Amino acid sequence: MNRSVAERIGSYLIVAGLAVVMGVSYEVFVFPNAFAPAGINGLATMVQYLIHVSIGYLSLLINIPLLALAWKRVDREFALKNLVFVLVFSAVTLALNQVDLSAVAYYTDNGSSAILAPVAAGVVSGAVYGFVIRQNGSTGGTDIIAAWVRKRHPEASLVWVIFGLNASVAVLSFFVYGCQFEPVILCLIYCYLSSRISDSILKGGKKALKFEVVTKQADALAARLLQELHHGVTVLPARGMYSEEPRDLLICVVNRHQIVRFQEILSKFPGTFACVSEVNETMGNFKHITA
Repeated sequence: MNRSVAERIGSYLIVAGLAVVMGVSYEVFVFPNAFAPAGINGLATMVQYLIHVSIGYLSLLINIPLLALAWKRVDREFALKNLVFVLVFSAVTLALNQVDLSAVAYYTDNGSSAILAPVAAGVVSGAVYGFVIRQNGSTGGTDIIAAWVRKRHPEASLVWVIFGLNASVAVLSFFVYGCQFEPVILCLIYCYLSSRISDSILKGGKKALKFEVVTKQADALAARLLQELHHGVTVLPARGMYSEEPRDLLICVVNRHQIVRFQEILSKFPGTFACVSEVNETMGNFKHITA
């Protein structure tokens, strides 16, 4: 099988697997407890709670027109992966509705901590969302609308739109679940954890630190860094605007645990100025140089 075809099939299988995980999470952590998750699925969860129509049907009903929009206006591969996610998620929730999950579902009405359900569901949701986005897909709902708006208006910010939707879900959950504040708090916990986990995954797991060093002793400093930290160094010409003297700018990306050693090396070069910033992800040949 052609490798590119195999990779595409593998990507769709990953999306389907993540949809299964999300469906199981809803059945085990969300539905047995009185709170609604974020976004469109949060609204669907409350509708299911009120009129007992499965979220499997509601998710399809909401997402079909959005999938048509994605197919025509956004990207066909993106639309297909959304379709796979929505179909599998709906199928899993509908199938699990016919299964007795009382032995594995987490219930808070038996004295268990109420906070653990949204914590677990939020972590799972954030992980699923992050990995699905990395496969050029999404979990449907507002993600499709966001993709459409960004394609038409790349400069547009949807932060407040998404915030407004999540806030509406939180407020409505107060009235849906017996006019109590606990469902609102649980919804907010879910939203926070989901966004934090997905953000961390989207930024990548290869975090590092970038040092930018202005010095007159570029060769000697670069040699120490190469020898002791085993990471490459890039040197650029620079000029100090205050002193009008020529300098060199060294750029070096190192692992987080090497920051103390880097500072120790810099202390051996008086008159050197350095600043450090966090790198969310490294790509390409970022590895130790063998001696």
